[in-house]
Amino acid sequence: SMASKQPFTDSDTADEAVRATCDDASTCKRFATSKGYWTDLYVQYFVRQIGERKAPEINRGYYGRVRGMNLLIDAFLKKTQCDCQVVNLGAGLDTTFWRLKDENVMPKKFFEVDFPMIVARKIHHIKTKPPLSKPLIETHSTDSLRLDGHSLDSDRYCIIGADLRDLPALEEKLKKFQINPELPTLFLSECVLVYMTPEQSSKLVNWVADTFPAAMFINYEQVNMNDRFGQIMIENLLRRQCNLAGVDVCQSLDSQKERFLSAGWESVNALDMMTVYSVLPQEDVARIERLEFLDERELLQQLLQHYCICWAVKDKLSLGEASI
Repeated sequence: SMASKQPFTDSDTADEAVRATCDDASTCKRFATSKGYWTDLYVQYFVRQIGERKAPEINRGYYGRVRGMNLLIDAFLKKTQCDCQVVNLGAGLDTTFWRLKDENVMPKKFFEVDFPMIVARKIHHIKTKPPLSKPLIETHSTDSLRLDGHSLDSDRYCIIGADLRDLPALEEKLKKFQINPELPTLFLSECVLVYMTPEQSSKLVNWVADTFPAAMFINYEQVNMNDRFGQIMIENLLRRQCNLAGVDVCQSLDSQKERFLSAGWESVNALDMMTVYSVLPQEDVARIERLEFLDERELLQQLLQHYCICWAVKDKLSLGEASI
């Protein structure tokens, strides 16, 4: 009966609001790719509608985010010659695995982790859409993919429903799906750690450092959140019940780096997106800047100054500065 159901707690509401950010990211990516900012052949299978127009600033911001992350991901794959694993934490409806398969640079195995509810939706898309399922089947040795409600496993791709705040459960599930701590492993997170408390995210990056002798971690999220613009961002998210529990780590590039340095990572870099945008291949930047008119660069600059990519390396995979 309904009466026996637990009342909906604040933390459920907060988690639900965080889950909604996954849709935001994929609808923004869907819109930007529809405008030609970059090519993603697979996002259309996760997000059908192109949806309402997004401001040019948002499109350029997502362009920088996707291009910046991809540069580092591709550098890692090149460095390890694909003899590695990738673990995307809070992956949402990300399409990176399919891109890497098309480009013939798949890691040994690609893991995705997200809330069980999001994973169930993603699995549904994969099961019902041949352009998504075929690449999994083609890279799989047996007839059937291993499937249950909240996980799908194949030889080269695995998606797991888990809460990143519950490390013992996360570890157990990754083990169950044959993660190999001996392989160089890349961890990715985009706007994920910011929704955990600093203590929870520190434990997570600590656990990665302790478990994987050769590892890289790439984190994309907010930075410089102390100023007026940062306050407005926080208020806008709070209005949607999104509490940035980890915002204290988003004070500066130094506080972003410190999370990794104090958890035993050997070399850590962080750049705000203004800087990333300026080091991306400039002829492509010129191309996308012609796609939509922007009469006023100030808002774009403020947006880019409030996000960053921080990457940390362990066991001197010597990916250092060279990679971006």
